[in-house]
Amino acid sequence: MTNQSQQIYKKLQILLKDLPWYVEEYINHKKRKLSAASLLNYAHDYKIFFNWLIDEEVFNGKITEVPLELLESLTVQQAEGFLSYLQYQLNNKEITVNRKLSALKSLFNYLQNIAETRDLKPYLQRNVMAKIEFNEIKDSMETIANKIEGKILIGDEYEKFRQFIAYDYGLQIKENKKLYNFHLLNRERDTAIVSLILGSGLRLSEVVNLNLDDIDYSKYTARVIRKGNKEQFVYFSKLAMDDLQEYLSIRESKYQVDKSNKALFIAAAMGPKGKPRRLTARSIEKLIEKYAAAFGKPSLSVHKLRHSFATRYHNEINDVPKLRRQLGHSSIQTTMIYTHIRNDDLRHAVDKMDLPKDEA
Repeated sequence: MTNQSQQIYKKLQILLKDLPWYVEEYINHKKRKLSAASLLNYAHDYKIFFNWLIDEEVFNGKITEVPLELLESLTVQQAEGFLSYLQYQLNNKEITVNRKLSALKSLFNYLQNIAETRDLKPYLQRNVMAKIEFNEIKDSMETIANKIEGKILIGDEYEKFRQFIAYDYGLQIKENKKLYNFHLLNRERDTAIVSLILGSGLRLSEVVNLNLDDIDYSKYTARVIRKGNKEQFVYFSKLAMDDLQEYLSIRESKYQVDKSNKALFIAAAMGPKGKPRRLTARSIEKLIEKYAAAFGKPSLSVHKLRHSFATRYHNEINDVPKLRRQLGHSSIQTTMIYTHIRNDDLRHAVDKMDLPKDEA
C-alpha cells in the first residue's frame, strides 16, 4: 500500500467514527473491491445523508445512533427529498446526485441482501433506495463530446503545450527572478508529468502514486493500481519516456532526495529543515493550472489532459476496447464518448453535401 493510500485510509477511519456501525461494516466489506479514495468518497456521501436525516428531524440524536429500523422505515418521498436537497440546495449536478445515489444504493443493498444477523436474517427487510431511479442525464454523447472538445489539446497543440512548459514559459516570466528560478528547478519534472499524462492517459491519482520501480524502461509501461485495487501495466509513449529519463537524470541532484525515497515525482523541501517529499495531487493540479493559464488555454486541467490523450489515441488507432483498457474504464460506454470527438470523416461528409456534384 502506498503512503498516499495509507493517508487516505487514516482519514477514512477518522470519518467512520462519526458514522453508524453498519456503515463501517459495509466499508470493510468493500475494501477488497474499491480503492481507498472511493471508500472515502462513499463515507463523505453517507455523512451528508445522515446529517440531512438529523437536520430534517427524521431522526433526533447523533449520527452514530441512527438505527437500522429508521432506514427500513424511510419513505420514497423522504428519499426523493434528500436527492432534491442535493440538487437544489447543495447545487450538485445531476451526474453528482447520481453518484451519491449510487453510493446509497450500494449501502442499502448490502444491508438487505448481503449482511445478516446471527439468526441469518437480513439487516433490512425493506430497501427504499431500490425504488429510487437515477436522474436521466440529458446530454447526449455528442453533446458531452462537444463540451470536452473545446477544452482539450487538439492536433499540434499537444507538442506546443509540452514545448511551452519545457522552454517558452521560462522566457515569458524571465523578468521575475523568483518565478524564473522556481521554473528552472522544476521544468524537467513538470515536462515529464505532462508528457506522461499526454502519452498514457493516466489518472491524477495514478501519477501521484507512481514509484521509481513502477516504471519498466524496456517495455515503456507504468505499473498502476486502478479503481477496484486492480494492478495494471499501462503503456506510455517514447516521447514521455524521453522526458521522464531527462527528469530522472536531475532528480537526485536538484531535489537533494534521499535514495530511500522511492516516489517518482518529488517536491522540493520547504524551509531549511524540510525534506523532499512526494508531489501531492493538489500540487500537480496547480502546476497544470499555472501552465494552462499562461499558455492561453485556462480550461485545461489534469483530467482534460487525459481526455486529450484519449481523443488522440482514438483518432490514430480507432480501437475502443484497447482504449478502454488503457484508460482503465469499467464501462465501455464511458470510453465511447471519445468516438464522438473530432469526427472528421463525418464533418467531411457533411461539408461535401453542399458542393456541386462534380466537386464532391
